[in-house]
Amino acid sequence: MNRFWRVPVGNWRQNLQRSPLTEVEDSISLRVLVLALVILGIGATDIAAETSFSFWALPLSVFGAIWSYYRRRDRNVAVQFCIAIGMLIALGAFFGRLVGELNDTRLGLAELLIQLQVLHSFDTPRRKNLGYSIVIGLILLGVAATLSQTLAFAPVLLLFLAIALPTLVLDYRSRLGLQPLKTQKEKFNPKNSSTLNFKFLTLTFLLIVSLGLAIFAVLPRFPGYQLRNFPVSSSIQLKGNFTGRTIINPGYVRQGSGNNQGSGTGQGQNGEPGKVDNNFYYGFNSQINQNLRGEMKPKVVMRVRSQAEGFWRVLGFDRYTGKGWEVSRNEDVTTIKRSPWSYQIFLNPPLTTAKTQEIVQTYTVVADLPNLIPAMAYPKEIYFPTPMVAVDKEDGLRSPVELSEGLTYTVISEVPYRDRTKLGEASTKYPRDIKQHYLQIPPEIAEKVRQRTEEILANYSREGVTKSSKSLDSAYEKALYLAQYLKQRYSLPQNPLDLPYLGEKDDLVEAFLFKYKGGYPDHFSTVLTVMLRSIGIPARLVAGFSAGEFNPFTGLYVVRNTDAYAMTEVYFPKYGWFAFDPIPNHPLIPPSVEDTQTFSVLRQLWHWVAGWLPSPVTGLLNNVFETIFRWVIRAIAWFLALFSQGWFGILTGLILATTAAFFGWLGWGQWREWRNRRWLKRLPAMESLYQQMLQWTTQKGLGKHPAQTPLEYARGSYQHHPPATAEVIDEISQAYISWRYGGHTPNLKRLRQRWQGIKKAGKADN
Repeated sequence: MNRFWRVPVGNWRQNLQRSPLTEVEDSISLRVLVLALVILGIGATDIAAETSFSFWALPLSVFGAIWSYYRRRDRNVAVQFCIAIGMLIALGAFFGRLVGELNDTRLGLAELLIQLQVLHSFDTPRRKNLGYSIVIGLILLGVAATLSQTLAFAPVLLLFLAIALPTLVLDYRSRLGLQPLKTQKEKFNPKNSSTLNFKFLTLTFLLIVSLGLAIFAVLPRFPGYQLRNFPVSSSIQLKGNFTGRTIINPGYVRQGSGNNQGSGTGQGQNGEPGKVDNNFYYGFNSQINQNLRGEMKPKVVMRVRSQAEGFWRVLGFDRYTGKGWEVSRNEDVTTIKRSPWSYQIFLNPPLTTAKTQEIVQTYTVVADLPNLIPAMAYPKEIYFPTPMVAVDKEDGLRSPVELSEGLTYTVISEVPYRDRTKLGEASTKYPRDIKQHYLQIPPEIAEKVRQRTEEILANYSREGVTKSSKSLDSAYEKALYLAQYLKQRYSLPQNPLDLPYLGEKDDLVEAFLFKYKGGYPDHFSTVLTVMLRSIGIPARLVAGFSAGEFNPFTGLYVVRNTDAYAMTEVYFPKYGWFAFDPIPNHPLIPPSVEDTQTFSVLRQLWHWVAGWLPSPVTGLLNNVFETIFRWVIRAIAWFLALFSQGWFGILTGLILATTAAFFGWLGWGQWREWRNRRWLKRLPAMESLYQQMLQWTTQKGLGKHPAQTPLEYARGSYQHHPPATAEVIDEISQAYISWRYGGHTPNLKRLRQRWQGIKKAGKADN
């Protein structure tokens, strides 16, 4: 027995290295491609998270890959021992960081994976070790995708896909034990299966990208979140007491001033003339002066991921001052604390009997903002990094600190549906608290504004402002009509500096309606609010951001400082506050929740594409698509209605369905046949003839098995076909093999003649 176990003692190390149990990977091209995937994964993380892992991870990964290749046949026990110690240290550091950042572990996980990959790169002798690196690169790309908020990630994703395709091809060939692909040393031959077909890889790449974009466009967006651990920045510790009474607007707060109105740019206070700040919206303050002139320079201030498009509400105002607004109950603020172990803060949204929908929004601040927290209406939960937040009487949220660049928080709002019928039927018996604060008008203009408002409503049928046939017998219809009237009958100044300043005794609403016949965008909202109050409808001014520009590829709304504006909210008993936008070129009803938003990405993608097209083209396409969809919906509705018309309707519906199915099947068959003919024409002549033969034999029920070689199939054909037919099959197969692998030119004319003879003989037998 000992002779079977005799091993040469002097060569034990060499025999161990040559053992099949230690299958090393010798393919340099595969190793280079895997390293490229890892580098892209690390780079994508840096781009998305704005980190600097690449400075140390990339050089070490390259050095480790080179080291591992030259030491791939050694045991490297000492190196593996050091790698194990390094991995344990990295894991310990990860858990230490995890304790302090329970809110969002994505970046910590990415850093751990990068550290593990760098250590792992020093010991990748076998193919399966390279497979681990591929997986790590893919995970890093996925983490980067969740962190990315711009299109800067898109080129990296495409490059990763372009490199991944040949990597998977080489990895698959390595698993099968096939010879390395020839890409440089031999002349490229598309007929040679041992060469890398770049044309095929390019077409595959384009097909994958096209399918991915198509699937993304029609991918349903369901309203529910499956996870309740939402993104939020690291905890921020407070210094001193937080009362929530102070609003910090960097552009409009002078150091040491308690009135929250004033800055170094020279804008006035208490309605005095002045200029707006270039970067910060003037309306985010406890007092706003609408006697300012100028405009802001556009810049991105935040990015929002939301389940529905909406108005990111910031602040409400209840008292009109004649040249602006103020929060009369600024001192009456409620502070709400969160538990020490959670970032979740429960709020008390206003009561409403309207149907609502839960909308989750995640905000990432890109440029410094005031300590006012944007959110959709009726927030019920907020995940915020500070220990507490404040809620004012106008349902605005306030932070103890300014919203600085990089801050992330999440809000869950219970947004009510806007039912025009129910709101039109709402009572006009308002609570005393509502009437006390939201019907206030300066007595100097109250009667004049009321008369003008009643005059507009009285001329409803003659003005031709709206095509609606509804009567103005409800607060909702009056508010809707007045907003539409202001849009159409009053104008914006062509130049932001053209509108004169208001004098000391001038009133903004009076000057807008009777003197200038228009004003700045926010002036429209002020006028609508005061007009509604003049006829006994409670209203208030609210400031915030429009939804911004939706990016269909990142799924984020890009919000700029110039997206900030003010509009009117109207109170309806039992239903709460609903917004109206009287500003020209704005939608009359601000975007909010709808009954169905499952395929809203497709609609938003179309809006994004339409923004790049000329208006006539966009209008034409809108009309075409609208007509097509309208006819399709009518046809479906008519067909379904047949089944509710008794037995005759059911029979008619079944006949139509059967006929449609038959013609559909017929068309499908013709389309497949056309595609097959087109495919055969694009093939080389010998390849086309061989494929036609295989298709013909398959129709006879004697097709070629995928595991059979052409010669094996030709030999087997003598057992299933007549001798004459088998000889032709054999001859074509032999010619195909000689052409495909030997480079010989076949006698195509003779082969085609023999093939046509077999086909004619088969038709004659049938």
